[in-house]
Amino acid sequence: MPEAYERHLVPVLFRPFAVDLAARAAALRPGRVLELAAGTGALTSALLAAAPAASVVATDLNDTMVSAGSAREPHARWRQADAQQLPFEDGGFDLVVCQFGVMFFPDRPAAYTEVRRVLAPRGRFLFSSWGPLESHGFDAAFQTALEEAVPDGAPRFLRDVPHGYTDPDLVAADLEAAGLTLATAERVTLEGVAESAASVAAGFLNGTPAGAAVTAREDAPAVRASVTRRMTERLGTGPVTASMTATVYTARRRT
Repeated sequence: MPEAYERHLVPVLFRPFAVDLAARAAALRPGRVLELAAGTGALTSALLAAAPAASVVATDLNDTMVSAGSAREPHARWRQADAQQLPFEDGGFDLVVCQFGVMFFPDRPAAYTEVRRVLAPRGRFLFSSWGPLESHGFDAAFQTALEEAVPDGAPRFLRDVPHGYTDPDLVAADLEAAGLTLATAERVTLEGVAESAASVAAGFLNGTPAGAAVTAREDAPAVRASVTRRMTERLGTGPVTASMTATVYTARRRT
C-alpha cells in the first residue's frame, strides 16, 4: 500500500499542498517541529527544504509508513507514534504540523490535547483537512466511478474519512475542547496534475482502504477495470488536471 500511495497519489494529491504548508510553517521560523501522520514524507521533505535550520521529528501510527518515510527522507528523525498518546515531553516543540491526518484520528480532542501538551507556550499547531468531496476533482471522480461500478454498496471511505471533517466550526470546537484556540482557517484550492486517470485510479485501488475493500470482493477485477475506465471517461486520456480544495488551520495554546 505505501508503494502505490507514494507512486500514484503523493505527487498528484499531496505534494502541491505540502509545498504550500511547508512555506507557511517556515514563515513561523520554527526550531523544533513535530509532524503527525507523516505518511511517506511528502510534507517532511518540503519542511526540510523550506526550513533547513529546523529539527524535524516525523511520526506516523503505521510502522510501514514510518519505514517507507524514513528511507525516503532520512534527514528527519522518524518514530512510530499514536497522535493520541505522544511519546514526547511537555513543551518540547514550537510547531506541530499535520497534513491531511487529523481526519483519521479516532478522538480528535484527545489528539489535540496531546498537541497542546507538547507545544511550547508560544507554539503553533498548523494543519490541513480536505474540503467537501465535491470540491476535489480526483477524489470525486474516483468515488463516482466506484459508486457506478458497485451500486449495491460502494465503500464510503473517501466520503466518510478524508472528506468527513470539513466544517471549520466543528474543528474550532474540537480545538477549544483541547485547550487550543483557532487563529486562522484559510480555504486553499490548488491544481493537481496526474500522468493519467488510470494512474490515479491505481493509486486509490492499491494504496487506500477503499481499494482494500474492492480487493476483498469476488468481482474485484471487473470493479477495478470499470472504475479505471469510468475515471478515464470523466477526466480524459493522457495527462489530466483537476482542482483540489482544502482548509489550512492555525491554532495556538490558549493562555
